Amino acid sequence: MIVRNTPSWFRLLFVWHGSVLPRIWPRLLMVLAVGLVAAGLRHWWLQSLRDSSLSIPTFTLLGVSLAIFLGFRNSVSYDRFWEARKLWGALLIASRSLSRQMLAALGDNDDSRRFIDGVCAFAYALKAQLRGLDAEAQLRRLLPADALEKVLAGRFRPALILAWLGREAQRLQHAGQLSELQWHALDRNLNTLSEILGGCERIASTPMPFTYRVLLNRTITIYCLLLPAGLVTSIGWLTPPIAVFIAYTYFALEQIAEELEDPFGTEGNDLPLATLCHTIESSLREMQGLPLDIPAPPKQGIYLH
Repeated sequence: MIVRNTPSWFRLLFVWHGSVLPRIWPRLLMVLAVGLVAAGLRHWWLQSLRDSSLSIPTFTLLGVSLAIFLGFRNSVSYDRFWEARKLWGALLIASRSLSRQMLAALGDNDDSRRFIDGVCAFAYALKAQLRGLDAEAQLRRLLPADALEKVLAGRFRPALILAWLGREAQRLQHAGQLSELQWHALDRNLNTLSEILGGCERIASTPMPFTYRVLLNRTITIYCLLLPAGLVTSIGWLTPPIAVFIAYTYFALEQIAEELEDPFGTEGNDLPLATLCHTIESSLREMQGLPLDIPAPPKQGIYLH
């Protein structure tokens, strides 16, 4: 995720990092080339278009329909992004609640530290599963030996950690260290972690239907390549810059929707899952009164990962 102080309106005109220009400039150059050709041939091949139906009103009607479709596409993508952020916010809340309940019941002892370490391990395992990474280093640091090997051998590691946390809570309840009410309170928060896991998996495993992407990409590309033919009969040599500006709007909206569609990736506008995991562990260590012995995830320029 990109984190920066809000620049002035003038500096925003020249922002490169965080914009979609690095991804769409080849297509913009293609529209510019078509616009230059159209402007150069307007007195010869395109002369017949002056009285044809391929004019600005035609492109206005097409542009309005395309804008509505793009608005729907971006709304759906942002809904996915915002739901993912709410799920990770709920993960932080549930992790703090579990730690608070365990510390209130047992105090700061080996059993409570073992349980809270497992909560931290769940966050790192979830981040790794969503990004297709390996969290073995974090899991070896946080999980005890009796749980580690089984978790590392599994495919769905966050779910295995949740199962182990449930068994730990039950063990403490059977040993008389947790009352029935305390055990039920812990179990409710573990159910919340399970719901968060399922919600994140649903977002990650259910992309937008591919046919939407194909249709939108084809429609926008063809529209922007035909646009100079409609503009040149009215504005002449102003066609290339105006066509590029209009194409920038459509291409950029399409690209933003594609970036937000997968909020768990590592692109500039995706969620900073590594930073969120570090925040969860830092918060829980502070509740225990322990120092955080791991560094914060490095920033790369203005990006948080």
